Amino acid sequence: MPPAERNPKTQSGKSKIRYGVVGLGHIAQMAVLPAFAHAENSELVALISDDPEKLEKLGRRYKVKAQFSYQQFDECLESGILDAVYIALPNHLHREYTERAARAGVHVLCEKPMAVTEEDCLAMIRVAEENGVTLMVAYRLHFEEANLKAIDLVQGGRLGQARLFDSVFTMQVKEGDIRLNPRELGGGPLYDIGIYCINAVRNLFGAEPMEVFGFSANNGDPRFQQCEEVTSAILRFPGRERLASFTCSFNGADVSTYRVVGTKGELVLDPAYEYDGELKHRLTIDGRKREKTFSKRDQFAPELMSFSECILTGAAPEPSGWEGLADVRVIRALYRSADSGQPVSLEPFTRQDRPTLEQELRRPAVTKPQLVNTESPTE
Repeated sequence: MPPAERNPKTQSGKSKIRYGVVGLGHIAQMAVLPAFAHAENSELVALISDDPEKLEKLGRRYKVKAQFSYQQFDECLESGILDAVYIALPNHLHREYTERAARAGVHVLCEKPMAVTEEDCLAMIRVAEENGVTLMVAYRLHFEEANLKAIDLVQGGRLGQARLFDSVFTMQVKEGDIRLNPRELGGGPLYDIGIYCINAVRNLFGAEPMEVFGFSANNGDPRFQQCEEVTSAILRFPGRERLASFTCSFNGADVSTYRVVGTKGELVLDPAYEYDGELKHRLTIDGRKREKTFSKRDQFAPELMSFSECILTGAAPEPSGWEGLADVRVIRALYRSADSGQPVSLEPFTRQDRPTLEQELRRPAVTKPQLVNTESPTE
């Protein structure tokens, strides 16, 4: 896909980008709002929610006076008080709010998954380009040391030729959580956590899958009346054909791990995808074992810092909207496969920009905040 052109809405002369956070659920309160204290080029100036208590208490905590309901979102965009929004809404609302922001000339940092369908992703990319705004998808691990070093190790040939990838990402999600929404609204483990496995292997292998096979299952638990409980997947990659497999579930113990096996060695990350704790490498090359622990850090401030820098300088973001589309197209193909019981081939898709060690940014861990009218999605 073509790289993004230099952004014509560069905020020249500014040293900080002013943000509004749209949606004040668990991830926004736990990680996004506290991250602004560590992002020197980013300033929190507006909160958007339909919960008056959230607006009042969080506004007071973070000294944010500009507070809007969702019905006032366009008023917020047109007020001139912000340059960008961080969209932390349910998945099916990502496209609508991105389009509204872009048409108002406001830059968009959107939570993953980028959207529910490929069509939604393309519409978001198109509206950003047409209105000259920057669009980035919030893949926090694209700035995190353990995962970036894993990509560097694999792409640098330390494991020999990378041949296999496998991953497990599971958790217990509470009944009634929005992650249990129907698939049409972006609910289910594949959209929420399976996407981490897909994004990891695509960038570890530096390639896009050519064929996928998916299996979904439910055990009769009443939580899973509208979405699947568990999905397992096999991905086949082109060139020197390689295979990847992963399983994601909303009905398992907390597991977050992946393994890459090459012709000379093996790399295991366990935990691999967490944001609220340490991450660990276990590297074995020619029989020699090494372990490294990466301390807990703020994984959200680096997203803000990188996005703000792109706006300030006009540089193209990584991860861009095309990166978001790359994962959603795989998710949709896996669902088609699970529904049909057959493997599904994917059209060729090229990604030129991938995460590298140069993107790594370190900021200290945040203090766990007190939540307002929200709770952890997991038990």
